[in-house]
Order: sequence, then structure tokens, then C-alpha cells
Amino acid sequence: MNRRKLGRTGLAVGEIGIGTEYLHGQPRETVVEVVRGAVERGINYFDILWAYPDYLDNLGAAFAGLRDRVTLAVHLGCTVSNGQYRLSRDASECGRVFADMLARLGTDHADIIMVQWVDKEDDYTGLADEGGLLTLARSLRDQGKARFIGLSSHVAPVAQAAMLSGDFDVLMFPINPAFDTLPGRSHIEGLDAETGARSRGVNVERRRLYQTCAAEGIGLVGMKPFGGGRFFQLAEDERGALNPVKLLSYALSQAGVSAVVPGVKNRGELESVLAFLSASAEEKEFGEALADSAWRLEGGCVYCNHCLPCPSGIDIGQTLRLAAVAEQDISPDLRDEYAALPARASDCTECGSCSERCPFGVDVVPHMQRAASLLEG
Repeated sequence: MNRRKLGRTGLAVGEIGIGTEYLHGQPRETVVEVVRGAVERGINYFDILWAYPDYLDNLGAAFAGLRDRVTLAVHLGCTVSNGQYRLSRDASECGRVFADMLARLGTDHADIIMVQWVDKEDDYTGLADEGGLLTLARSLRDQGKARFIGLSSHVAPVAQAAMLSGDFDVLMFPINPAFDTLPGRSHIEGLDAETGARSRGVNVERRRLYQTCAAEGIGLVGMKPFGGGRFFQLAEDERGALNPVKLLSYALSQAGVSAVVPGVKNRGELESVLAFLSASAEEKEFGEALADSAWRLEGGCVYCNHCLPCPSGIDIGQTLRLAAVAEQDISPDLRDEYAALPARASDCTECGSCSERCPFGVDVVPHMQRAASLLEG
């Protein structure tokens, strides 16, 4: 399993993690089989969403003896009342629930305490109020009950403001080619309304958010890489050749992404995710499949490198990804990453062969000129 640095936390996490949302309601033996099977294959990042006692008890049994091998992101901001999950912004209540979550998971701390489901401006501003959830999260971190503070959101402008605040080390955000075309809130139902629109670019606010995470050292964790499963309910002509491997590859190719956390509910679904680990470069290549799907993302580079080979040896996708981050901030690490590439943007001879091969109609040459100006200036 390839490891990536989780932003400024310094934690090394497998690029594929697991979202445990769909393990709720599964038998304990299934939960144990999925978690232990994932760890055996090198997965070490697990997102713990719900506060349901049976769900947590099952995960606690699964993680027994494995705590030093896993990174746990445990959510803050929910409770269970009369068997029903609901969001809560009451710090006292959330503190009690979080303590119960840790106890049932069999650990004394979370690696990331994930302030969850912050999708409205007043949700975010309310976090920082005296006695709010951010105060609680900091207190829990200071007590050693969490190492780092994260945020989960589905709305790019809200997440952008939070990531620029300096308050958060990790962001969990939905990343898939369908949601990346949608303005405003990303929601599964939005796929239905957007299906069939075949010439649409990546939403600028979302792209800017990914670039900000990379520039600010925020560990970006991509959730819903399969659109909450909606991709696989689409007609074949709408889905094209997109499959789990290609969708995971798409999410991992975006600027700033440290890990992707697909949800699985059984061993079979885990195996479909694990197929990514043994997939060839050709099987991971998503450019042509995405161009033939309902979400063409026309006009914007998605770093798929379908434009290669470059006669000058330039890694075009990686160069343009670094240039996109450089528009937000040029750090020493970014310069080092650029220096390690096999060729520089200024080596471009402007032959145009890359633009001819691009499935999304990107005019690469001016982008390469911009990259040279940003990264070599």
C-alpha cells in the first residue's frame, strides 16, 4: 500500500482508507472480517462516523490488538436518542458521546477528532463560539484524547473558509467526477438532475479548495469516491467505463489528496476496493472513461496524463497539479517536488501533441507556460 503524508500532521496513511458508515447494522463477524482483512492488505486509515453502540462495539472488537497499526478519525457532533442518530452542537452532550465512542472502540484517544457535517456558514461560525465544538475539540486534544482536529463538510465555500482559519489539520470532503461538476452543496440526489450533461468543467470553488488544502498543509481525505454508490445505479452509457479502480484513481489524482475513504459493507465490497492495489497503470487510467461518461469535465485538466507521452519527457499532469497549488502558495516542499520531476515545464517545445490527445479539450501549452512562470520564476 502506497503511503501519503496526511498534511501537516506528519501521519503516514495508506492512500486507500475505509469509511465504516455502511458497517452499521452488519453482523460482528462481518465487521471484524472487513476491518482485519483491510489491515492485512495495508489499509490503516478508518473513518468512524456513527455513535450507535452496537456499531462501535463491533468496531472495537475488530480493532482489538490492532490499535497501534491504525489511524482512527472519530467524529464529533452527533448523538443517538431513542435509537436514532442526529446531529448535535451541544458541547456537553457531544463530549459525553465522544467519551463513549472512545471507550467502545477500546482506545483512549482518536488520531483525528473530526468535527462533522459543517455545511452552512452559521454552522462554521458557531463552532468558534465560546463553549462551542471547536473549543471542545481543542480541549480534548490538549487532554491527549485526540492528536489532531479535522472537519467534514460537503460545501466548498464553507470548507474553504475553515481551511484558511488555521484551526484544522484535516478536511474530509466528497471527491468524485460527478460532484466535481456541481455548484453549491454536493449531494447524491444532485447526480440525477445533472445526468446527461456532457460538457461541464470542474467547479472552480471545489478545485480552489483542493489547491488550498495542498498549499496550507491540510490533510485532504476524499469521501464518497463512488458518489455514495450512485455511480453504479446509472445506465451503462451514463457511467461509461468508470469503475471503482478508475474512480479511486481520479480522487487520488486531485491536488492535495492524502487518502480516499470508500465505504464498504462486506468483504466483497472490500475486495472491489482492494483491486486498486494490484491494478495496472492502464487499469487506473481514467481519462478516456471519464470523457465517455455523463461527466465530461471539459476544458479543465484532471491530471489523468492521458496526454502522455510528452516528447520532452514532461510529466504533464503532475506539473499542472503542482502549478495549480503554486497559485495559492509556493512552499519549499512544493519546489522540491517540482525539482524531482523528470523534466521542467520550460522544456515544453509547444508541439501540441498533448492537446491533441487530451480527452477534455485542454489547451495544454499556455498552461505549461504558466507553470514555468510560477514554478521556475
